[in-house]
Amino acid sequence: MPAPLTGGCLCGAIRYEIGAPVSALRACHCKNCRKSSGNHGTVNAVVPSGQFRITRGTTQKYDDSATLSGRTLSRHFCGNCGSPIYSHRNPDPGFVVVRAGSLDDSSGLKIATHIWTDTAMPWAHIDAAAERHPGNMPAPPTK
Repeated sequence: MPAPLTGGCLCGAIRYEIGAPVSALRACHCKNCRKSSGNHGTVNAVVPSGQFRITRGTTQKYDDSATLSGRTLSRHFCGNCGSPIYSHRNPDPGFVVVRAGSLDDSSGLKIATHIWTDTAMPWAHIDAAAERHPGNMPAPPTK
């Protein structure tokens, strides 16, 4: 979807803007994403850190250090309504992971990749045509 994209929380206290186009979504099936979402996991738009900006409000943050990857993941959410907004690893790898359900319009997007599929629940739908990884995404090739 072309930039800018906008989104926010359920109660409207948090608003944000994404300045980069988003072409696909990534679903995470790890236990921590299941717990934080109350669902099968999370569905996310991965965007460059510098292209994501909060335009209204201030998120609350939970630093999740019990991740399967061993990294600390800061999970940002609205302190009023509890809506999950985005997360990022520490240290910041240059991207944030924005919850697709918080976008104002995600109707033109499709899940292209599933990660942590080895821990997916049997009732989670994983499209056979999508890219799948039993753990995290593999590291990009070195140049």
